[in-house]
Amino acid sequence: MRDCARPGADSAAVRPLQLAQLRRQEIELQTKGGGGGEGWDVKATGDSRVGLIGFPSVGKSTLLTKMTGTHSEAAAYEFTTLTCIPGIIRYKGAKIQLLDLPGIIEGAKDGKGRGKRVIGTARTCTLILMVLDASKPVTYKKLLEKELHGFGIRLNQKKPNVYFKRHDKGGIQLHVQLPHAPTHINQSLLKTILTQYKIHHAEITLREDVTVDDLIDVIESTDKIGMARVYIPCVYVCNMIDKISIEELDLLDRIPHYVPISARDEWNLDGMLETMWDHMALLRVYTKPKGQIPDYNEPVVLPAEANHGVGPSVEFFCNRIHKALIKQFKYQRPCHPSKVPPSPCIQYIYTLHARICVPHKARIRQFKNQRP
Repeated sequence: MRDCARPGADSAAVRPLQLAQLRRQEIELQTKGGGGGEGWDVKATGDSRVGLIGFPSVGKSTLLTKMTGTHSEAAAYEFTTLTCIPGIIRYKGAKIQLLDLPGIIEGAKDGKGRGKRVIGTARTCTLILMVLDASKPVTYKKLLEKELHGFGIRLNQKKPNVYFKRHDKGGIQLHVQLPHAPTHINQSLLKTILTQYKIHHAEITLREDVTVDDLIDVIESTDKIGMARVYIPCVYVCNMIDKISIEELDLLDRIPHYVPISARDEWNLDGMLETMWDHMALLRVYTKPKGQIPDYNEPVVLPAEANHGVGPSVEFFCNRIHKALIKQFKYQRPCHPSKVPPSPCIQYIYTLHARICVPHKARIRQFKNQRP
């Protein structure tokens, strides 16, 4: 492979590598003391799980109460919420579990306050709502991101498309499946990184142009060297916009993945729900009894990124209803969408025992591999 890295690239990789090792050692040292990293034992219910993360007194409890009707103590002093309080939102036929988590402080990833339990619960969510005080500096957002990043949470990032496997022999094998040479990784740099982990035989395939930090995340997650990384979408909820001017609101509008609200005055809560729905990437599947119109009232909600990012299969859909259903599923037959009564909310329609309505250009495959 052609060496395209800049001079001194090997030394440039040492700093992020050392930081990753120090964070891992610190977390391991704290977890040996007991209770490190576990979240509250709140049973996951519904089609998706959303966690409210933020510093104390930013309006998380008020937001939970307004959105779900579940009472969560709110007061003028900090740390009114000391445990995880769940609530349920029903939106577009989906049942969404909303978790009001205690406020975290700087150093939460290192065990200060109840930070490890809060972030440990956040790792189990499918979406994080980072609640910010619109009247406070934007640097507070960076502090929260730093705390979550230090505990293995990657916000609004895709999992790096890198294959890594340790071997007993054969040396370091680097395969590149890119139209050009990697920008950040070469054979020498890769060997330097793996040597730090005492890995001398491994196979690595780069399917995208990743950074050194991305590669370290893959190595530590795949080889179970450190804490596994989780990749979670995040919406930045700027609360208390009633305290700021129009000019300041225009500045906040530059933040990506952001939505302005006022939980107390119930401003733009519908807009927040719509933004949440877009980030959760859920599919609604409507069942259609034979000879009848589809049931638009109670869809089966599936994650669009299920089945390792390929999309939910028919088998996944059947198991979502009941695990015994797939044993009764015998065959499928396509039905042209024009035969289905039009509806603005329809996405996919299934009849379990007779026929399946699929998009017009979809090909019919064996039912276990059928994707909506």
